[in-house]
Amino acid sequence: MKKRIISFFKRFRKGVLNGLKTLNVKEVLLLSIPFILMHLYIFFMCFNVVYNYFDWLTPVLFSFGWLILFLGISLSLRSKVGKVFYILINTLFAILFLIQGVYYSTMGNFFDFSMMSAANEGAPYIINSLKNCNPLVYVAFIIVIVSVFIGIKFFPKKEKTNYIWLSFVVLVFLVLHNITPLTLGLANTELTWSSWRNARNIYNSYNDINKAIKVSGFYEFSIRNFYMTYLKSEEAITEDDIEFLESAFKEEKTNKNAYTGLLKDKNLIIVQLEGMDNWILNKDVTPTLYKMKSESVDFKNHYSFYNGGGSTFNSEFVINTGYITPFSYNRNAYTFNRNSFPYSLANLLKEQGYSVNAFHMNNGEFYSRTVNYINWGYDNYYGLSEMFKYNDNSYELDRELILQEEFSDLMFPDGKFFDYIITYSGHVPFTPNGSVCKMLIDVDKEEGLIDEDEKIVMTEEECVYRQNKETDYMFELLLNKLEERNLLDNTVIVVVTDHYLYTLEDISILAKYKETSNNLINHTPFFIWSKNLRHYDVNKVSSQINILPTLLNMFGLYNNKSLYIGEDVMSRDYLGIAFFSDYSWYDGNVYVDGGEVTNGKSISEEDLENTNYIVNYLTRKNDLTLKYNYFNR
Repeated sequence: MKKRIISFFKRFRKGVLNGLKTLNVKEVLLLSIPFILMHLYIFFMCFNVVYNYFDWLTPVLFSFGWLILFLGISLSLRSKVGKVFYILINTLFAILFLIQGVYYSTMGNFFDFSMMSAANEGAPYIINSLKNCNPLVYVAFIIVIVSVFIGIKFFPKKEKTNYIWLSFVVLVFLVLHNITPLTLGLANTELTWSSWRNARNIYNSYNDINKAIKVSGFYEFSIRNFYMTYLKSEEAITEDDIEFLESAFKEEKTNKNAYTGLLKDKNLIIVQLEGMDNWILNKDVTPTLYKMKSESVDFKNHYSFYNGGGSTFNSEFVINTGYITPFSYNRNAYTFNRNSFPYSLANLLKEQGYSVNAFHMNNGEFYSRTVNYINWGYDNYYGLSEMFKYNDNSYELDRELILQEEFSDLMFPDGKFFDYIITYSGHVPFTPNGSVCKMLIDVDKEEGLIDEDEKIVMTEEECVYRQNKETDYMFELLLNKLEERNLLDNTVIVVVTDHYLYTLEDISILAKYKETSNNLINHTPFFIWSKNLRHYDVNKVSSQINILPTLLNMFGLYNNKSLYIGEDVMSRDYLGIAFFSDYSWYDGNVYVDGGEVTNGKSISEEDLENTNYIVNYLTRKNDLTLKYNYFNR
């Protein structure tokens, strides 16, 4: 046995030495160039990503480890096989490099694999993204491709595979890859307000894509993100998590207020607006909505979450379930369609005898809406474009939701009903050549509002106004339809925007109308209208997590506030706070980012610490509830 071990190590040593002898410094450097270029470009793109310090060592070590593995495998194999492997691995990462470059330069966020679930939704906007991408991305991509071809030209010739050298390369990689995370320090073991900016926490959870790619480097991020999204097995619930959740869901009765049960047994229509920012909703552009808002319970300090990919569906998810896209692990909202949501708005209203249906122009494939809405308790999800044949794209005009009578008739079944309507006309692109804006120009010409021969050149801002005017027209049609059916007096209409207008190409437009330097940019409309409801301005800060509890209170169904992470805005106990995916928050008095006040007035250290803790407590409750499918226990 001893002789065998000695013999093995001699052979291993000889194989490693032979492998080292075959290495040519010039060839290795040339073959390394594309990998180094891609790492460096993504590395420098991360300069604007801030958490608490600029770490260069960790991503360099990760990338160096993957470079050793990729080149080691290529040069261990016989020439033909090694060359094919080298080409394939470079092709894969060059494509990912291009995707990351385009996505980040247009969206300000890096791409992650969980967004593939929404690939169909984003497909129509790929051309716009490619056109508006930073040209340096394309220059870098071309240089990478050229460097790959140069590397292939100098690829060394080898007749057979050196398996011992290959084993040594893999061993070196594994040691380096397991040591590298130690350079990030230790993760937090307890709930703290600043957990989000601990580099090891970021690496372990991969919940913040921009920070994750910064601490990991391009290659580690690409492979780990793929693993976290598709391959990582579900974690067993820990004793600490069980104790936390059981404590968080202890029954908490709610206190009644002046709005409790005020809308009981009325019909409910929630209309989720596509990107209609506060500055767009005005008496000139949207007169119908402006009038409704002036007669409504108007939440003046309301904010919408923008989490990156799929922001429209993120809003649908939180409004319907009371929960948000997780912060601490890599799952998008539309991936929770196997979770149980017995306390969703649809399920609770169905228990009261309501018919509950959802309506949108798009088919149910997008965001897996059909599956998700049925999972939330809806009777049906109706997609205009898949139910009726259109010879053009006119189904993108919001008016069609009502003017297509067979479709809109489904909104008004016998008995009590709850409809969730999602608008579309306010979607990008905002150009006179874009489908919605162009169609509306043609409509205006047909109706004689514009001279038929007049050449119309609209700015991006003008197209925004025209497209949102179309949404306002849909509301005019909806109100008329309710009036015709004698339903107006007994119907509540909730109007809420999914996200601020982040899709503008010219961001200077936003700067004219609102705060743009921090998450207060997420300030959006939310109001509740009913013909007999007295106008009232609500100045407490709110966000989408408050919509469901507030509505349940008004409909007399809110009796346990522990079931959600948000609270009824009308409650005297409600603190009034909106928090965001980077753990910053706003309470109407101060805006806190990184645990410190960056805007607003002063706040005591005690209040600052308490609110920081509350934000972390609520996000942990949210994430663990979804992670362990708590309501299915």
